[in-house]
Amino acid sequence: MTTETSVETLEAPAVNGGREAAGAPEAKPTVLSRDDTFNGRLQIRGSGQILGNFTGQVECDGDLFIGPEAHVEADIKSSRVTIAGLVRGNIVAVSRLKITNTGRLEGDARVGALVVLEGGVHHGVIRVHPEEVMTLKTLPNSVSRVRKFWGEFF
Repeated sequence: MTTETSVETLEAPAVNGGREAAGAPEAKPTVLSRDDTFNGRLQIRGSGQILGNFTGQVECDGDLFIGPEAHVEADIKSSRVTIAGLVRGNIVAVSRLKITNTGRLEGDARVGALVVLEGGVHHGVIRVHPEEVMTLKTLPNSVSRVRKFWGEFF
């Protein structure tokens, strides 16, 4: 006795009952929601949004958005950063830092470009050097080279 079994593949409907186009799925941003609290080191591959409370360090490969009700106490490294809430800490934004009319930055920043909307607040030092920010990652640590060199004599 033989039994035949067939398998049918069904596609899940997309928005408004349509079908999703075949291909690679689009990457969705990482989100820390408004009611969330997180302490530690956050590494985001792609874009991200922090809408809640965060303390620690943030490294983001893409665009990082700090929401209007967010409270962030962290050092941030990202390609582009938009601040609509409160950030206490230092920022390295390779491409651009934008402080919206509800945004507040308390700390220093090294950026490729700067946009501050009317009402945006900053307390600290901002250095705008497009070419310098890009090369920060590639500079060798000169202090360790000097220690290594002089360590041979002492």
